Amino acid sequence: MNTDRLKHEFVNRFGDAYKDFGLPVLMGRVVGLMLYSKDVISLDRMTDELQVSKGPVSQILRRLRDHNLVKRVWVGGDRKDYYEVVDHVFLQAFINQAQLLRRNLELAKDFEQKLKNNSDPELEHFKSRIDEMVQFNTKMQEYLGSFIDDWKEKQSEN
Repeated sequence: MNTDRLKHEFVNRFGDAYKDFGLPVLMGRVVGLMLYSKDVISLDRMTDELQVSKGPVSQILRRLRDHNLVKRVWVGGDRKDYYEVVDHVFLQAFINQAQLLRRNLELAKDFEQKLKNNSDPELEHFKSRIDEMVQFNTKMQEYLGSFIDDWKEKQSEN
């Protein structure tokens, strides 16, 4: 497989993977292109290679920067904006997901408190579900935290 076909397939499949997570395909394609590129890449080059207009790519880059997945890079002698993925981008993406999942635990604990002194028999089923939600998400946070710590340790050894 030649390099252009390889890049094209990777970028498109990465876009499809993002779509499977409920994210925009274009966002995945932007990240895929940056993962493939060994050098920093300009907004102009991204739009050319992806054959899309600057507006949507610019919005996606802003969103990716807000989530600490890409960073803007200064290139001396050029006024264009250049970008690259952050170091440990996969860990950062995982941390972002773990933070989203933490909200489920916060929600569960909030309702656990609200139901604590409520003895209405109509709410017993709901209380049971909230209890399970607290237990499940507490355990999930332990696993996620452990995985993040293990991965950081492994990366520091390399």
